[in-house]
Amino acid sequence: MSLLRVLALAAGVIGGMLGMSAHAAPAMWRVTGAGSEIYLFGTLHALQPNVAWRTPAYDAAYAKAGSVWFEVDLGAADPATIGLIVSRYGVDPERGLSEKLGAADLRALKGETPDMDRIEHLRPWAAALMLSMQPVLAKGATVETGADLTVTRQARDGGKTIRTFETLEDQARVFASLPEPAELQYLADVIHERRAPPKRLALGPSAPSLERDWLAGDLARLGPGLAGELAHDNPALYDVLLKRRNLAWADKLTTEMARSPGVELVNVGALHMVGPDGLPALLAARGFKVDRVQ
Repeated sequence: MSLLRVLALAAGVIGGMLGMSAHAAPAMWRVTGAGSEIYLFGTLHALQPNVAWRTPAYDAAYAKAGSVWFEVDLGAADPATIGLIVSRYGVDPERGLSEKLGAADLRALKGETPDMDRIEHLRPWAAALMLSMQPVLAKGATVETGADLTVTRQARDGGKTIRTFETLEDQARVFASLPEPAELQYLADVIHERRAPPKRLALGPSAPSLERDWLAGDLARLGPGLAGELAHDNPALYDVLLKRRNLAWADKLTTEMARSPGVELVNVGALHMVGPDGLPALLAARGFKVDRVQ
């Protein structure tokens, strides 16, 4: 379940990042300061099996890191726990989607979903998340082979300290805090974009084209093409899903770097790394040295 600012300084950092899109590997940054070293790696949560995304630079950062960070501990997610969280935050027993969606959007949803009864009482955000994941999962991508869970398993087996920014319930609360108009716009966008080439489905796993952009470290596509479009088209969703969470994570990493000198590796969704509200820009704005190393 499967959600990322001092402009004068950030603008220079982002300009440098976008100019480095020729790096043929998923983007990674090295953040230094206060005797600490943190590597920031933008993941895709679901990938096709056997995608070769590991590089010597990433493996070196992993080997040096005493702690490995993730958005949540996906290794601890079991179906029963996820079911309870969805029932608590993702269901509206009183008003179904048929009452909330406009006529055109409802017709389009029924065209995409033969069994409306199955999703009728999901909140719009939960229905949107489910629908956005289906096409990619149907083509063979899985969370199990995604970067996050792959590294989680490795870290656990290797005795690394696993740190997380949030719990699964925290993430559900993020979506549940959305104003209903933003939820409905998110669902409407997903419904209609399933019929067109993917553009900004930043909230679920990647489409094949997005996977290619990620593997190439193409921040110009991931930034203005996805995060920027989301900020423009659904600012409430962008604010809740990316901007506020990135700020909270940057604060946590700032505290961590001051308190615990050493090397740490942060693995979070790639969209949390791009734009003026991305983690590299936010940490640069706090005075840390930020260099793109991959």
